[in-house]
Order: sequence, then structure tokens, then C-alpha cells
Amino acid sequence: MRVLLIGNYGPDRQQSMHRYAQLMLQGLTEAAHEVTLATPRAVLNSARHPPTGIWKWIGYVDKLVLAPRELAAAAARADVVHVCDHSNAVYVPRSARTPYIVTCHDLLAVRGALGEDTDCPATFTGRQLQREILSGLKRADAVACVSNATLKDARRLLNGYAGALHVVPNALNYPYRRLEPAETRRRLASVPRVEAGSPYVLQVGSGLRRKNRECTIRAVASIASSWPGNVVFAGQPLDPALVGLATSLGVAHRLIEVPHASDALLEGLYNAALALIFPSRFEGFGWPIIEAQACGCPVIGSDRDPFPEVSGGAATLCDADDAAAFGRAILALANDRHRAGLVRRGLDNAARFDRRAMIDRFVALYAQVAGSA
Repeated sequence: MRVLLIGNYGPDRQQSMHRYAQLMLQGLTEAAHEVTLATPRAVLNSARHPPTGIWKWIGYVDKLVLAPRELAAAAARADVVHVCDHSNAVYVPRSARTPYIVTCHDLLAVRGALGEDTDCPATFTGRQLQREILSGLKRADAVACVSNATLKDARRLLNGYAGALHVVPNALNYPYRRLEPAETRRRLASVPRVEAGSPYVLQVGSGLRRKNRECTIRAVASIASSWPGNVVFAGQPLDPALVGLATSLGVAHRLIEVPHASDALLEGLYNAALALIFPSRFEGFGWPIIEAQACGCPVIGSDRDPFPEVSGGAATLCDADDAAAFGRAILALANDRHRAGLVRRGLDNAARFDRRAMIDRFVALYAQVAGSA
């Protein structure tokens, strides 16, 4: 089958979506399909400036004015087109001979544009863009949601949708695994203040408000006199407000930042951490949960959907607004209560998110929409 994958515009630097597109590309190639990955070209922003100020608007010209014609030409040579990120649903044409599938990772921005509280407020132009994204989703032949929580939102917001709605959970986008202690130490040797034998909890992700980094800082502060460990933030650097909060709580010296961690380094961080802290308020899936579990790292996460679903009952879940509860969960693991059980059940749960299983589901969906086109 000839599959065209549509990925994301490079200068937007959406790392998780780039990883997803590569995951699909590798998986479909291994399954012996003829697959091409096309992305909106950075024509006017050839220097790849980040999407701020004037470059945000120049990026819109690249994405919304110049890219559609090229992507449509590529689509004409495929048996099925798979838009890898719902934010690119604007590329689903109003009329097409080739069937289109869209992976919907979440509808948080759409919900925010509609006035719902998702920590994703929208500007006037943002509301118009999200409206177009929602319209594009409605034009797709099928929408694949990464979790049942996202499916629930899609059923509600895609009112009158005539296509097929499915759940196709994400797979691990890197073969995360348990490492030998010596290998873990080797990978962490280059990271200042991080040692395999020193206790720390780990939070992975961006600095978006919904990631709730504030909760993690407050959780560590709540047990500062009982637990001597640090907190490692892998991802975007902390903003000044969070550093100021940590300073006011007397735990700024316990913060360790590891920006732009490679998969191999992240694997080492998971292996050595006491736990992954994942207090997000809103997500569509939550990749770090299964990454941590695959490395034998216990998870302390938010109790909001879809985390109970993704963690498979193999995590300690707390109210996202209760930092003290996260602190108590850290202490429980530090005292080795239930840790071995969480590790074992987490490894079993992570094994469910196999790349081949995800690709097989998509191939079946491709055949379904191609047969009905």
C-alpha cells in the first residue's frame, strides 16, 4: 500500500509530533509498505526561526498558503493519506479521491478555543485556526484517537461526523528498557549533579502550564525536611517564575535542568530515578508514563483522564492540585513501600504499547477506508 504521511512544519519545533511521524515512518517501512513522509516546507522561513513574533506569521504563510498545493500533489500519488497530527487537519481537502486519516492526539486547543478550561487559552486568530482544524477533522474519512479520553472529546466535538472514529494508542517511540547499573552510570556521567546513586524524581516534558511543574516543586518542598533528594526537569528550561517559586520555598538548590535530552540520556534518567512525576492537568495520552514504566521507573501521576487508562493501574495517582499528596507518594516510594510491585506492573503495562501492534491497527484502518473510498 502506498501511504503518504503528513508531518509537522520544522520551525514549529514540535518534538513529540516529529517523533510520532518518525515512529509511523519506521513502522510502516518495516511492514513493507511504500511510505513517504511529507512536511510543509520552510520556504519563507528557510533559516528556521522559532515561531515567535513576525516569524509566527511567516510560518502561517508557509503552512497555510504555500504548503497545501504541494501536499495535495503528493496525496494524488498515494492510496491513503495519514495526517500524523490533528493540528494539520487543515490539509484534509473538501473533496478528494484519496482517503484521509487523521491521528487526533488531543482536542485541548480546540476546547480552549471554545471557551473550555484546558490551560490552552486562544487568541482571536487562534480561535479561527482551531475552528478550521475542527472542520478538517470532520472532512477526514477516519479519525484515530490516541486514548479513550480523546475519543470521548472527539465524539462530543465532532457533532454529526460521518467518518469512522477509532482508538489507536500510541506506541513507544524508542525501545526504552531497563539498563545495567554500569550503563546507567555511564550515560549520566556527563550530567552535572545527577548521579545514579543520588535520589531524585524526574519530570519530563515542556514548560506549558498544563504540565503543572509548579506542583512538582511544591511537592518536593512539602517533604524537604524528610527527603534529601532533588528534582530533575528534562525538557524546556524552567521559566523565571518557577525558579522564583522554588527560591521562595527554599528548594531552588534541588532543581536540576536537563534540556534537550537525547533518547539515550532520557533512558538513563528514567532508570536511575526514584520515580517519574507526572502531575499534568490535561493530556491526550502521556508518553512519559509508558516510557518510565518500560525502564522500571515507578510513576506518580495525576488522576485525571487519560492517565488511569494509559498507566494501566500500575501507577500512584494523585489529585493534580494536591502537591502534598504527590509529596507523600514520593516519601512512600523512598521508603520502598509498594515500589517493587509498581515496577513489575509497570513493565507489564508498557509492553502493551508495542509499535507493531499500533502499525497493524493502522494498516487495517487504511484498508477499511481505501476499500470504502
